[in-house]
Amino acid sequence: MVSAAEQMASNTSWAALGKATDLRKRIVFTLMLLVVYRLGTWIPVPGIDGVELREFMSNAGASIGGMLSMFTGGALGRMGVFALGIMPYISASIIIQLLTAMVPALEQLKKEGESGRKKINQYTRYGTVFLATLQSYGLAVSLQSGDLVTNPGGFFIVSCMITLIGGTMFLMWLGEQITARGIGNGISLIIFVGIIAEVPAALAQFFASGRSGAISPAVIIGVIVMVIAIIAFVVFMERSLRKVHIQYPRRQVGMKVYDGGSSHLPIKVNPAGVIPAIFASSLLLLPTTIAAFSGGQGSGAVMSTILAYFGPGQPLYLLFFTGMIVFFAYFYTYNVSFKPDEVAENLKNQNGFVPGIRPGKRTAEYLEYVVSRVLVLGSGYLALVCLLPEILRAQFAIPFYFGGTSVLIVVSVTMDTIQQVQSHLLAHQYEGLIEKSQLGGKGKRRARRKGTGRK
Repeated sequence: MVSAAEQMASNTSWAALGKATDLRKRIVFTLMLLVVYRLGTWIPVPGIDGVELREFMSNAGASIGGMLSMFTGGALGRMGVFALGIMPYISASIIIQLLTAMVPALEQLKKEGESGRKKINQYTRYGTVFLATLQSYGLAVSLQSGDLVTNPGGFFIVSCMITLIGGTMFLMWLGEQITARGIGNGISLIIFVGIIAEVPAALAQFFASGRSGAISPAVIIGVIVMVIAIIAFVVFMERSLRKVHIQYPRRQVGMKVYDGGSSHLPIKVNPAGVIPAIFASSLLLLPTTIAAFSGGQGSGAVMSTILAYFGPGQPLYLLFFTGMIVFFAYFYTYNVSFKPDEVAENLKNQNGFVPGIRPGKRTAEYLEYVVSRVLVLGSGYLALVCLLPEILRAQFAIPFYFGGTSVLIVVSVTMDTIQQVQSHLLAHQYEGLIEKSQLGGKGKRRARRKGTGRK
């Protein structure tokens, strides 16, 4: 049986976008801030030798440097002011969420509602500044050791650190503004735009390698087919649900007895969305960033050794990436997106229950049982999508970074943003129907008064 809300959502027309003034403003606001972000990726950090940097990145484009450049929207390849990207903020969010689950004081703070959430966000910002400071210092020292600086010294290190930290904090502010006043999740959209912006150049390089004979036509066709198959698979899995039947008992209001209704609790196969892939990628980016830019001396030699074992396609890299994806899939689901205890408590307060399961603690245990088994499939799907292109890229030596993480982010963010746009259009339709009903009611009352006056 299709509900009235679902029926209205299916009948929602994109032509209604022209009438939804507030939604149009949100979309324009979002696009303007994303344009500002793209402009910032082209503003270089002072003191960088542009010629040496371009030569270095052209050699590193097929290795880890290509992945870093794609995740920062090309800002790292050009050493723009947004070279660190939004990854320090994501890393700080990971740490704060881990501490919230382990430290009772932070857990209590999380339960305080809006005020507690603001304090946790403030701690996340402090953590972002701290991590950005460490990463910017490591990157500045690595640039110097790689002879990519015109005037090396303490002044360059300080100026580079200030520029990169300021760029990361500005990106964090942009993301928060998009989430609050625009459409979609601001942080996810920034990563999404960074990946999309690098796709045309990567495709041009890929097809140029095919024309030169470096890559066979069979590999080119295979990669295209694989991308289409992964996109279709991601869309299918992101829309997959496990429905838990919910029953509501009969209730009596005055002298009337209302029959109990039934509904279902939807549990997504992947409740955490794209977050585990982003979190796992962010943990891999810090050491590889320093290794990609360091020379072969001192700590650079150590980082190069780490990169040799944890580079894309290496067994330790794949094992660590898989472990982090599975861990964050479970962690983020149980601590953020779906909490069995809270869901069971809400069902109990609404007099709802799972048939055959007692409300309260037993319901929470049953939901945890269901979610843990659903996540076996969800985390396995995430790991497969993220790792399969990595393995194939290492085997066939594709000369640009192509990863399942990128495809997953692009598809997931696109679906979430479209869903939010449809939600705004649906709300606009509801408002229009309410206004029409109110106007219609006023017109009928006027007609009755006129009729009564004539009599």
